Amino acid sequence: MADRVTRILLIALLVVVGVYVAQPYVDRLLFSATTPRPVQPRGSLADLERTTIELFERDSPSVVQVVARSSAAETLQNEGEGTAQSGTGFVWDEAGHIVTNDHVVEGTDMVAVRFASGQVSRAKILGTAPNYDLAVLQLDNTRVVPPPLPIGTSADLKVGQLVFAIGNPFGLDQSLTTGIISALKRRLPTNSGREIGDVIQTDAAINPGNSGGPLLDSAGRVVGVNTAIISPSGTNAGIGFAIPIDIVNRVVPEIIRRGYVPTPGIGIVAANEAVATRAGADGVVIVRTVPGSAAERAGLRGIDANAQRLGDVIVGVNGKPVHRLSDLTQELERVGVGQKVTLTIKRDGRDVSVDVDVTDIGRRG
Repeated sequence: MADRVTRILLIALLVVVGVYVAQPYVDRLLFSATTPRPVQPRGSLADLERTTIELFERDSPSVVQVVARSSAAETLQNEGEGTAQSGTGFVWDEAGHIVTNDHVVEGTDMVAVRFASGQVSRAKILGTAPNYDLAVLQLDNTRVVPPPLPIGTSADLKVGQLVFAIGNPFGLDQSLTTGIISALKRRLPTNSGREIGDVIQTDAAINPGNSGGPLLDSAGRVVGVNTAIISPSGTNAGIGFAIPIDIVNRVVPEIIRRGYVPTPGIGIVAANEAVATRAGADGVVIVRTVPGSAAERAGLRGIDANAQRLGDVIVGVNGKPVHRLSDLTQELERVGVGQKVTLTIKRDGRDVSVDVDVTDIGRRG
């Protein structure tokens, strides 16, 4: 009797083990999807998804790839292959003007623009504004120009607001990235030695090739022009910058009208912030005035090296405090060439008000 029970248990155990071992093979035999699986309906897109899709479909045809090279450099290359630099741009108006970054076309004289449709048009550099890292191109062929992108304002932007960047990172055209405005009122140095004020910081992915492309709000309006990233590796690290559209909307028409942008100034050489800090001065320390300048005519004084005496320190302009040179230049740019500003200066321990003309201190051309 005991042997019979043992045999039954062994047989049952073998059956269980057999079923366990054979189950994967049986599952593959019975349940393998050897024909295409039916598509499961996904339902409606989320509101944010619809907004993003509509924004891209509406705005991307007006975003272009800009490729520029120097004809002089090309002649030095074998088989006519010059070193090209590329970035992004966007249609500004129906006359075929394209806005991009100055550093995208800097040092070049041969420019081509490639549209989302694949069409390629030659373009010329109409003018640049290195102080703002902006350039305007004029298309040779204006018969088929996509509609200009709508322009917004950067005056009412909020940290945390959604933004979208369309560009050509690493030459991958028509790429869309999304993010938020991470910070406002940043300062960004340019190749010209000046600073752009009120710069937008965003975490939307901006990589090499995105330069010159539009930063858009959720309504599809341009609120900035992507210009730079901070990254040890040179690729996106979550910190990108865009020139605010309010500056762009002031500078670009000047370039189109004149071919250049006047540089508002008063004709001073200012000490750097480190010197001002060591001197205990909270403001712009005037080292010297430029001969014949508005500052000289207004009687502003520089440092007296012989007497080792600090000269005038600009601490205010038009009633606004001045802590650094960018505070002063920003107000001069807002007022514009041909106007006057009232400076508040520290002179011999007391505050003095001085009216100074704002003139064009840049080189024309």
